[in-house]
Amino acid sequence: MQPIHRLAFVVNEQKCGAPELGRMLMAAARAAGVEIGQAPSFPLPGGFLRGFDACCVIGGDGTLLGVVGEAARQQVPVIGVNRGSLGFLTTFSAEEARAHFADLLMGAYRLAPRALLDCSTGPGQHDLALNDVVIKDEVNSRLVRLEVMAGDELVTDYYCDGLIFTTPTGSTAYNLSAGGPLIHPTAEVVAMTPVCPHTLSNRSIIFRNDVKLRVYNRTENARLLVAMDGQRNLTLCQGAPVEISVSPLKLALVQRVDYSHFAVLRTKLQWSGGAAPAGT
Repeated sequence: MQPIHRLAFVVNEQKCGAPELGRMLMAAARAAGVEIGQAPSFPLPGGFLRGFDACCVIGGDGTLLGVVGEAARQQVPVIGVNRGSLGFLTTFSAEEARAHFADLLMGAYRLAPRALLDCSTGPGQHDLALNDVVIKDEVNSRLVRLEVMAGDELVTDYYCDGLIFTTPTGSTAYNLSAGGPLIHPTAEVVAMTPVCPHTLSNRSIIFRNDVKLRVYNRTENARLLVAMDGQRNLTLCQGAPVEISVSPLKLALVQRVDYSHFAVLRTKLQWSGGAAPAGT
C-alpha cells in the first residue's frame, strides 16, 4: 500500500494508557518524517480529516465509531489502536502498534472496506452507522409495534422491545447480544434482529445489500428512539418512517497484512475446542 505522509490522531484521554501511547506514536510518526495533526475536540469537527492519508484512533471501539462519519465522507482510512475492552474495530493492540507502527507508516498494511448503513428519519434527520441502527421506545422499556417494509413488500409487524439493523461489521455488537447471527465482514447483506419479540417465531432476517427498508411506528402514544451506533440519536418526524439502506460510502479500516477475521473471533469471543482425538 501507499506510505502514509499525513496522519491525524484521535486520542481518547479517558482510556487508561491512551495518552501515553498517543504521545509515543506521534513521536514515532514525526521521526519518520510524517506530518501529524491531533483532533482538537471529539466528536471530530466537520472537515477535520480533509487532506490526511489516514487517521489513527487510540481508544476503544466507541472512540472509533465517533470518527466514522467524517472518515467515510473524506475517504480517509482509519487505524484503530485498542485501549478499551473487546476491540473488534480497533484491530491493533497497543503492543502491535508499538512493534509495527514504523512498517505501517511505510505502507505495510491492507485496507478493509466496510459497509455503512444510511438512515433517515425525515428532512434534515440523516446519519451513517458502521455497526447498527437501533429502534426502540424513546422513554420507556416497553413493547412497541413496528411495521417493516422491504421495498414495496410487507415483512411483518413486530411486537417487541425494539429492532436492530446491522451491517456485517456490527454483527458482533448489539446484534450478537440479542441472539442475532455472526456475519463475515465481506458479506453484502443487512441483518434485522428483533429484541425480545413477543412472538417466539420472530427471528433475524438477512436482506440483500440493495434493500430499501422502512419502519413505521404503529404503537399508540409512543415516540421512537433511533440510535446510530449507540452514540447518536435521530429525531423521528411525526408520521414519517425510519428509512434504512446501505450507503454508497464505505469506511476503510487499516489492518495488518496477516490479519485474520476468524482469529479475532476466536480470541475475542473465547471460542474453544479442536479436532477430536484419533479413534474417538
